[in-house]
Amino acid sequence: MKTNIENIDHLIKETLTQEEAKFYDGLEEQNLSGMIRGLYKGKNSWLVLVMNIFNLAVFGVLIYCIIQTFDEENTNNLIIYLGIILLCFITMSVIKLHMWMNMHRNVVTREIKRLELQVSSLAGKLAEK
Repeated sequence: MKTNIENIDHLIKETLTQEEAKFYDGLEEQNLSGMIRGLYKGKNSWLVLVMNIFNLAVFGVLIYCIIQTFDEENTNNLIIYLGIILLCFITMSVIKLHMWMNMHRNVVTREIKRLELQVSSLAGKLAEK
């Protein structure tokens, strides 16, 4: 299967111009670290940075509340701390889910661009005949 994909990629690169081939090489699949770095590029990189800082702040509150639950003797305060711990876990999970969805969106966008490039290459070949 891998050789078939490599052969298709080679055939596509042969039909493209130098500039298009360079663009096509930039659309390769990325590993996890490349996907995470991709979150910090683009228009919404500031939002990702703010969300990560907020996630660290919520983590700090989580650690504080966990420590306080061990020292608390009043049941009402213990319930409040446990509720805050639950809220912190939910908040951190939602932020992480948002990041993973953004990474998935970037992967889908990259694949769509690859398909557009392949279709334009095919259209150029058909126009030559």
